[in-house]
Amino acid sequence: MTTPPYQPGYPSGVSDKSKVVAGILGIVLGVFGAGRFYMGHTKIGVLQLVVGVCTGGIGGLWGTIDGILILVNGGVDGQGRPLRD
Repeated sequence: MTTPPYQPGYPSGVSDKSKVVAGILGIVLGVFGAGRFYMGHTKIGVLQLVVGVCTGGIGGLWGTIDGILILVNGGVDGQGRPLRD
């Protein structure tokens, strides 16, 4: 059994991804699922992309709301670790 690599500068168990970056990407590029791709949630990112394309961009509202919720409540990355501030 191997131990996870040490991440200097970050507490153990906290993601190296920023919730501010994920939130801004979600608000600005939500129609493309950029915030979810950044966080490592590729399935949700692809779903946001497909909904955004199929609705002619109106589905980008989902990404915008998702980005705001990430900024307010935080979130977790693809490995389930909380995003850093």
